[in-house]
Amino acid sequence: MDLPVMPPIKPMLAKARDELPEGDLALEPKWDGFRCIVFKDGDEIVLGSRNQKPFNRYFPELMEPLRASLPDRCVVDGELIVELDGKLDFDALGQRIHPAESRVNMLAEKTPVSFIAFDLLALGDESFMDTPFADRRKALETLGPSFEQSVYLAPMTTDRDQAMEWFHTLEGAGLDGLIAKPLDGVYVQDKRVQFKLKHVRTIDCVVAGYRIHKSGDGIGSLVLGLYDDDGGLRHVGVSASFTAKKRVELLEEMTPYRLDDMSEHPWAEWMNPEAHQGDGSMPGAPNRWSGANGRDQSWFPVRPERVVEVKYVLATDGRFRGTTRFVRWRPDREPESATIDQFPTLEPIDISTVLR
Repeated sequence: MDLPVMPPIKPMLAKARDELPEGDLALEPKWDGFRCIVFKDGDEIVLGSRNQKPFNRYFPELMEPLRASLPDRCVVDGELIVELDGKLDFDALGQRIHPAESRVNMLAEKTPVSFIAFDLLALGDESFMDTPFADRRKALETLGPSFEQSVYLAPMTTDRDQAMEWFHTLEGAGLDGLIAKPLDGVYVQDKRVQFKLKHVRTIDCVVAGYRIHKSGDGIGSLVLGLYDDDGGLRHVGVSASFTAKKRVELLEEMTPYRLDDMSEHPWAEWMNPEAHQGDGSMPGAPNRWSGANGRDQSWFPVRPERVVEVKYVLATDGRFRGTTRFVRWRPDREPESATIDQFPTLEPIDISTVLR
């Protein structure tokens, strides 16, 4: 491979903002997928990931569409997504990272990925890394008419009203906000020189357990649950990122609620390692992200009597995506009132209205 921009490249990043910044900006929907930089030199293709390890072995179905859609020699920044039932499905995308080739091939047919192109870093013998984004975008748009099958050009606008309409309506298709790119900005590796605007909400949860911080001092994370329509307590995620002082305070607060007899806990059967299915849906269950790195997943059950308000950005299928942030205790709430129907009901919109 011989390109003016060679792998590995660390993708340019975005910093979170509470509102759209002022200035001359290109505004795009924020895709809920895996960041991917495509390096193409003739038939040779490298799919670069955010951690700079190639994605090639996990997404074999994307090679031919990229060969058919992109010029012979180019470097294109974008996002890998999975589209199911008209919306983005990050959980299905996460399943694609699997060590077994047979499963990779099976999932390539069952949940194929698409590539959303949103930046051009090189074309032919020319590097675009020091070119303003406005010009990089124009050059990328000249490639768009050749895109086919599962390769798409990301929509973009400079109209703030249009962008905010996307922000409020496209969440129902699985998109999670907006990206704002300075039109005069050059491509800066691994720096947060762009901006992102994401949906942020709060919700009241039951504290069902806790994990000790890796330092051994205090609580590292609270294990959270919500009651479903049948009255069962469902594990929905964790709250973490506490200060050292707060970790110690939380341990003092939660120790009186700790259960010595796990059989009294709603999740008693989950403490049996043989019951774990490896999907990470149970507290302490191993999964593909944590199981391989030796991370301690053990936790201490507590009586589900405390209600906490937490802040979150994303939730899918009734579970938080990522860690939530502690806001405050809710002593005015009964645990049974912390139900899963607190998650907003989004107006569904078919992702095809965005992609096509």
